[in-house]
Amino acid sequence: MALPPPDPQFVLRGTSAAVHTLHFSCGGPEPDIPLLFSGSENGFIHVWNLKTHRVDSALDGHGRKSVYCVETMSGKDKLLSQGRDQRICLWDLAEGRTSVTDSVFTEHVGFCRCSLLKVAQGRWLMAMAARSLEEVQILELPSKTSVCTLKPEVGAKLGMPMCLKLWQLNCGSQPVLLAGYEDGSVVLWNVSMGKVLSKLICHQEPVMSLDFDSEKAKGISGSSEKVLSIWSLNEQQNLQVYKTHELVNAGISDITIRPDKKILATAGWDHRIRIFGWKKLKPLAVLDYHTATVHCVSFSDHSNPQERLLAAGSKDQRISVWSIYAQT
Repeated sequence: MALPPPDPQFVLRGTSAAVHTLHFSCGGPEPDIPLLFSGSENGFIHVWNLKTHRVDSALDGHGRKSVYCVETMSGKDKLLSQGRDQRICLWDLAEGRTSVTDSVFTEHVGFCRCSLLKVAQGRWLMAMAARSLEEVQILELPSKTSVCTLKPEVGAKLGMPMCLKLWQLNCGSQPVLLAGYEDGSVVLWNVSMGKVLSKLICHQEPVMSLDFDSEKAKGISGSSEKVLSIWSLNEQQNLQVYKTHELVNAGISDITIRPDKKILATAGWDHRIRIFGWKKLKPLAVLDYHTATVHCVSFSDHSNPQERLLAAGSKDQRISVWSIYAQT
């Protein structure tokens, strides 16, 4: 008999709104306090202290419009957030500050989260959906210089970009972008040349979320359907379907592979979090706690494997935090 799935280690309450995005910052040396950042539908970003399970600060920079992306940039004092007010904000949280230091106006109306890639000390690339519906814009931060705009070929009819993932094989290699589109395709872009390297139809419906493991050159995507699509990237930079996995219930809002590449988690419209082994996509656990759609899942980046957590944010205004397969 399989063991029954565990209960959450703890639950964070107090956002007063649906939770749309989560991001851990646990990488600092002791006595650095591990933090969890959450972004909510009411426009607030909450900074949760994972020792006390309470909010350390609440940031308000998106005019009460839903926040659907939060990321830290080099430590926990520099934060990036993205909201439905069509702004991406950069925050300075050092020494208790809670100020927006800069912002980028995206002019994009969808829910596509931007993607960050550190390319040098103090320098990042950021991919974001652009004003023109099918385009993706790449900026350099903090200078906000435009690097390129990725435009599909005339007549390609990909629809809007729905999810983005910037990555590079190693520090000196060319940055590439994986983008999931409204027509169900995943496209691999060469960022420096602004051209498509490969395109693969993975879903019948818009791609809601994707993640990619650059070490294994393998990625996974989910949509509103009952299917997870696993695809690989060969030496010639061609995307190929590797396998598909049929789900019990339709609808995946978020997918994330744990940093150690052992397991992955999905956030389901059926209120459940599902855990799979990444090597063979073996179903490992179904975490059933939430009473509404789970919008986001995130793994912590703690240096000690036993301290690594999984957090899930839901429409039910709660964040469940789990310790699962932490010893593998």
